[in-house]
Amino acid sequence: MRRRLGLTAATAAAMLTGAALSPGAVADIKQTKVVSANPANTTPHVLDGTVRAIAVVGTKVVVGGNFTKVREAGSGKPQIARKNLFAFDAKTGKVDTAFKPAVNSTVYALQTGDANTVYAGGGFWTVNGTQTGGLVRLGVPNGKLVTAFKPNVGGGVVYDFKRHGAKIYLGGMFTKVRGVTRNTLAAVNATSGALDTGFALTPSDPRAGALKVFKMAINPQGTRLLINGTFTRVSGQRRAQIAMIDTQTSPAKLSSWATEQYADLCNINSFHTYMRGMDFSPDGAYFVVVTTGGGYGTSALCDSAARWETAKTGSGQRPTWVNWTGGDTLLATAVTGAAVYVGGHQRWQDNPYGRDFAGPGAVSRPGIAALNPATGKALAWNPTRTRGHGVETLVATPNGLFVGSDTDQLGKEYHGRVGFFPLS
Repeated sequence: MRRRLGLTAATAAAMLTGAALSPGAVADIKQTKVVSANPANTTPHVLDGTVRAIAVVGTKVVVGGNFTKVREAGSGKPQIARKNLFAFDAKTGKVDTAFKPAVNSTVYALQTGDANTVYAGGGFWTVNGTQTGGLVRLGVPNGKLVTAFKPNVGGGVVYDFKRHGAKIYLGGMFTKVRGVTRNTLAAVNATSGALDTGFALTPSDPRAGALKVFKMAINPQGTRLLINGTFTRVSGQRRAQIAMIDTQTSPAKLSSWATEQYADLCNINSFHTYMRGMDFSPDGAYFVVVTTGGGYGTSALCDSAARWETAKTGSGQRPTWVNWTGGDTLLATAVTGAAVYVGGHQRWQDNPYGRDFAGPGAVSRPGIAALNPATGKALAWNPTRTRGHGVETLVATPNGLFVGSDTDQLGKEYHGRVGFFPLS
């Protein structure tokens, strides 16, 4: 039995208002309070695979990942074939019949574009039968390629990208952009896809496995870009799995900000990089990083969420606070000012002394939690989620929080891997 909000129409209106965003605005969303613990009941159900990315485009919500079938909320609704990408109406939850691009592999990241478009990045190489590489721009709701945008990313996967204004910064395991060598990190023009030759930093020296840039975050001002991944050096300088880039200079340069706090091995045989999601605060003053890696207590930042101050400079940086799960992975974070939301397959928060058990002070927070931005302590918000591999993406809007994962249940309800918590 699905729980229902008392004002379903109000919830739909909140989703609609939250979807009416300007391009790039999602990362900068400020909320004045914590979202409701009672999720909306109108989001459609992804019936297999994993939701890895969500973007809002006008009145549409675009969902990406690796999946093959979806179904609208409510009883008796038929399955709808959608491979790795679909869109739904933010007000009604109705799956868009026009937006059904044929994407041949996983979509890892989405960003809102101008003029009712969406950018998609991932492990795919064809869209609608056209050879594209792993970064494209699509019309919403027609699902057609915007052919003027041709970054021609080659040689591998785009794991993440961030748009700010006229630029898109992309990271992954690719080797070329527009035929020019760019190993794992590049920037392109958001309209044409032309390579930004003034952005030529070079991650190198992977701690284990292949070299890759895995996750990215950009501050609201567009002046600081964070990257994480397997690298231990960037442009010849020591940077252990995380680096900050100054994007306001031309050419862009590596910031002096550096930390050795992510240099610990943290189960290196299982995780070539244990870095996961990152997000800046709405004012850009700080950012939060979440990780996997195993339960090592307070001796390392494995399986933790940590706050860092953006304005700090120089080496040897240390976090303002850390919240450990006690041995469970955190995959995603969204910072709204009122809360730091974290998602994964965690059982607990506030658990620095637990190692696969609840230590002193631990609080139960299955799959998703909200942390106090000032102290890092878990807030009372506790909707719960079936754990699975975990929550893969958290996206704040002006009126709520979208959640994408590989599990079906949010609170006591079946949600089919997509959920939305409105502001109460």
